[in-house]
Amino acid sequence: MGKRRAWVLLGVHLLILGHIVHWRLTGQTLSPLEPSEAMELTKHDMVNAGALFFAAAILSTALFGRFFCGWGCHILALQDLCGALLKKIGIRPQPLRSRVLIWVPILAFFYMFLWPALYRLWIGDVPTPKHLELTTTDFWATFPAWPVALLTFFVCGFVIVYFLGQKGFCTYACPYGGIFGAVDRLAPLRIRVSDACESCGHCTAVCTSNVRVHEEVRDYGSVVDPGCMKCLDCVAVCPNDALSLSWGAPAVFTSPRREVAGKKPQLRFWEEAVLAIAFVAALLSFRGLYGIFPFLLSLGLAAILSYLVLTTIRLVRRPNLRLRRTRLKAAGRLTSGGWAFSGLMLLVVAVWGHSAWIQWHLHRGLRAYGAVADLQSMVSAPDVETWELTATDRKDLEQTVSYLSPVADRGLLKQAELELRLAWMNLLLDHDQAFDRRLERAAKSGADPAILYSLRARQLVRKRDWGRAAQEYERAVVADPKRLWPHLGLGTLLAGLGDLEGASAAFERGLSHLPDEADLYYNAGLASALSGDPVRAIQRFGEALELNASHVAARENLAGVLAGLGRFRESLEHYREAVRTAPSDAETRLLMARVLLALDKPGEAEEQARLAAELDPESVQAKELLQSMSAQP
Repeated sequence: MGKRRAWVLLGVHLLILGHIVHWRLTGQTLSPLEPSEAMELTKHDMVNAGALFFAAAILSTALFGRFFCGWGCHILALQDLCGALLKKIGIRPQPLRSRVLIWVPILAFFYMFLWPALYRLWIGDVPTPKHLELTTTDFWATFPAWPVALLTFFVCGFVIVYFLGQKGFCTYACPYGGIFGAVDRLAPLRIRVSDACESCGHCTAVCTSNVRVHEEVRDYGSVVDPGCMKCLDCVAVCPNDALSLSWGAPAVFTSPRREVAGKKPQLRFWEEAVLAIAFVAALLSFRGLYGIFPFLLSLGLAAILSYLVLTTIRLVRRPNLRLRRTRLKAAGRLTSGGWAFSGLMLLVVAVWGHSAWIQWHLHRGLRAYGAVADLQSMVSAPDVETWELTATDRKDLEQTVSYLSPVADRGLLKQAELELRLAWMNLLLDHDQAFDRRLERAAKSGADPAILYSLRARQLVRKRDWGRAAQEYERAVVADPKRLWPHLGLGTLLAGLGDLEGASAAFERGLSHLPDEADLYYNAGLASALSGDPVRAIQRFGEALELNASHVAARENLAGVLAGLGRFRESLEHYREAVRTAPSDAETRLLMARVLLALDKPGEAEEQARLAAELDPESVQAKELLQSMSAQP
């Protein structure tokens, strides 16, 4: 059946290619038919095509068994290709039969798909499917970059076969295989045996799923091992036609025909312990490393490294050892192959140790970053020329920088996002030299030019170099017109310099690119109000509120402009809504009190003025208004 499966799997790859081509040609296509897409359901309540596809695959497995794995998985196709190529050069992949690593797929499935839902339940956020999004305009949004994708295919589809066997990734890493293997035990369609079986072992010899087929059918009358992927090679090769794919009792309800003796494990307890410890250590060291190692690649890499660690320990303990066709040790002496393997492992351990060191510092840095993340708003706020840090804020910033700087400086790969984080933190700390260095390194690492120019503009604003700051904001706008920060920064800077016409032009240009940004409408309204165009200001404030009804500043300013035109009743409606939205805003209550006086409502006016004075005891205006009202007859 190998050739037939090869043609089917080739067709699967052609369909994948056609899916990508359709997206590139039309700009919109069906969201990826990839099981990992189902994570959006438990994380963000979104049902996409990937979630429906995964659900259909699980349901079909419950009925037909693991056909999808054997006939539809692109990673399995790569493993089969690697296995075939190795056999052509005389290397037959030998499976690792571990009792510990076999739990990795189901644990990975739990972590990816069930843990987010359980966590949300724990915090009181019940997962509920709310959004149906079957199409996408960014097909590659949830996938890694092409180089990382190719590395994932190479490690999980080729390297793992050489070390762990034909279906090494499926057996010891694939989270989807974890749930497919569990559900397979419910499937009534299985490989079954007739009385014509002579236990010749041909079926086991050709099985690429590492299933002991002849033992399974002898002991149970059918293949109950959840690793069976229904490749049907065993059925095709049986010389007596004793095997068939047929309906019957599922594996979960199948009893052994006779007393089945426990199988002697191939690995000792200490060897299983080594595999488990090395796997966890490798996963923690490489998952997310430099922001590029995805979960699946890390799982495959961890499985390979755990086996290499075990092989290294065996090399020390055993007088004779082979790794596939290569003899590593003979009669207690290392061969040339053994020395080469030892040198390779020294290099691997060095890179592994360095990666673990990087991950530890990154972990500490990200934990510390949680205390300072909100301070970034000081940098991006366009109306803040300078900033005053508390002693606690400065201490937290310095600690975070001390943790993250070694990651950026000594990592094997540069990370633009990390350099940008360090840049704005050094900007807040007034460390100009460190800021300049981080910004330069971020630029070399491929950071977004719009962010780089905007950060430079903020530094120049702090230094009161208004002209150069405006130039940097302009460069940021040109680099990425779809980014909000540069438009707001440029417009606010020009308004502060008294160039209201230029500020209005900057905000209006921003709206031409970002018509759904309430802050741009609000600032355009401010510029119009200050330049003496109340009609335009009312229009822009209203548009801001249409997009964000809780935009208190827009509502307050709209109410103020209306009051200035004598439209007190309209103004009062907006002030009342603003007070409902922000009841602790003393200034809004004070302004509303003045409008109430204009509408001849002194009782309500006095109440609002008194509340304003209570909210802001230092407000001189509130006290004066109360005194003036009490002096009136």
